[in-house]
Amino acid sequence: MNGVWRSAFLALLTVGVVSIAAWLVFFSSVLGVRDIRVVGNLAIPAQQVQQAAGVPTGRPLAVVDVAEVEKRIRRIRQIETVRVSRGWPGTLVVEIVEREPLAVVPVGPKFAVMDRHGVMTEIKDTAPASLPVLRVDRPQPGDPATGAALAVMAALPGDLGRLVAEVLAPSPETVSLRLKDGRAVVWGGRDRPAEKAKILLTLLKRPADTYDVSSPDVVTVK
Repeated sequence: MNGVWRSAFLALLTVGVVSIAAWLVFFSSVLGVRDIRVVGNLAIPAQQVQQAAGVPTGRPLAVVDVAEVEKRIRRIRQIETVRVSRGWPGTLVVEIVEREPLAVVPVGPKFAVMDRHGVMTEIKDTAPASLPVLRVDRPQPGDPATGAALAVMAALPGDLGRLVAEVLAPSPETVSLRLKDGRAVVWGGRDRPAEKAKILLTLLKRPADTYDVSSPDVVTVK
């Protein structure tokens, strides 16, 4: 009989321990969110990301819907990717990759900053001097001409990209550049960007008004 009582006692004890553990993990604030740590932010304030997460202090970490938190944070347009994970005992870790500004697009009297995917992240009163002005008919994600122009800009090495004042793309195959000193570059399509950039850097040492590298095999200078 003692063995039966002992087994029953141990079973009850086990159930009690499991119940307490479950309460601590899923219902109690003991293992609740104490901190939201933001990683990877450079231009976006951590406080803005924390507010967008919408997770109150003390909410049990185990029941936080990380997919829903990611969805809320992704509404910040300057964020390209976000990953949320749990850091026990009480930290929610938010890893973000910010969208990198690549060009600006005229929007009435102002300018919209655009990333490599064609996403407009913010509106500015004046165009930042460090970013070229993109001129296309339909500046938006999915537009072929916009995509081609942004691909060209993304492929330019830094020393060449800094010379560009405007990128024009009437079509995906007719991308051209206007440099800050007024010279023009006929780039063509988005194909063979490394070859075109290398050739252009060499050609720019020669005085001219227009440089045509649309066909790297046959370049012209006027």
